[in-house]
Amino acid sequence: MSLENNGEKKGTGQTGVPSLNQLYFYLTEGCNLACRHCWLAPKLDTTGFHYPTLPVDLFEKVIREAKPLGLRGVKLTGGEPLLHPHFIRLLEIVRREELSLTIETNGLLCTPPTAREMAKSAKRFVSVSLDGTDQATHEWVRGVPGSFEAARRAIKNLKNAGIRPQIIFTVMRGNADQVEGMIRMAEEMGAGSVKFNLVQPMARGEKLHQVQENLSIGELIELGRYVERELAPRTRLRLFFDFPRAFRALSRLANGDGCGLCGILGILGVLADGTYALCGIGEQVPDLVFGRIGEVPLERVWRENRVLQALRQNLPEGLEGVCSRCLLKGRCLGSCVAQNYYRSGNLFSPFWFCDQAEEAGLFPTSRLMDS
Repeated sequence: MSLENNGEKKGTGQTGVPSLNQLYFYLTEGCNLACRHCWLAPKLDTTGFHYPTLPVDLFEKVIREAKPLGLRGVKLTGGEPLLHPHFIRLLEIVRREELSLTIETNGLLCTPPTAREMAKSAKRFVSVSLDGTDQATHEWVRGVPGSFEAARRAIKNLKNAGIRPQIIFTVMRGNADQVEGMIRMAEEMGAGSVKFNLVQPMARGEKLHQVQENLSIGELIELGRYVERELAPRTRLRLFFDFPRAFRALSRLANGDGCGLCGILGILGVLADGTYALCGIGEQVPDLVFGRIGEVPLERVWRENRVLQALRQNLPEGLEGVCSRCLLKGRCLGSCVAQNYYRSGNLFSPFWFCDQAEEAGLFPTSRLMDS
């Protein structure tokens, strides 16, 4: 179902207007790293003064309009969110509004004072990207010298401030042999959890898929099961391998580790240029940008935007391909509809991982309705 006809099909999914639970703020169009896998592909900006950042008054305006719609929390991401020239002021606003706080950072600018400011939020979750257990590997991924030690310092600064951050490690062919080593490093540094991300075939990540620097579907499935079944029981850390729910162990599904209902129906993105979007993919796909702050009321966007209405009306029953037959589609909701649209121009097309797994005969038949 494309955007051109998505209002015509009405499935048996959610048709009401849900609460706007969380805003994802993409604070900057720039980043001080040049990561080879990034799905947003921000412009390299080592100072934070070259490219647009979201004005503080617009940040406040969006939060003010979102609270009556049910807002409970915000995520600050980028580009690199700490490049925002008024980042501390943004943290103060979040605390004043008593919202939960999630921050995704590469750590380069996470000084001890900044870490302490983050720690002032009662409900906070901070993740730091670290893509190798040694300098050469991490900086091969991240593209900037010195970024390995900077990320390690950030984790130390956060721990000293009372935050046990999550480490995000994006798995690709060049670092897959360091998965277990990263768990041990995370334990030593005092992290709270490790999340293993997949390279999504969007923007720079699409190029990695084309040159086969990502792992094959079979290799990813095998690695994910190794993490869940063998490595997770041997560490006190919480481990998350971010492959679709259909591939996760029954024990993980039963205890709810990272397997709750997808939040896409309660999330809205805010881009650095002051526009609303499905998420950060709006920087790559104009179809998924919903209007500008101040020019259209947030309540109207949330209630009336045709993309959001289509998702409410058609998830999960409108999903296509192997996702339409998956027993876990009510939890997964297509895994990433932004990725699905980027790939095919169709919000409801099957997720690339599941589609390729079915083609290779690797999709678990026990998770299919027609098995």
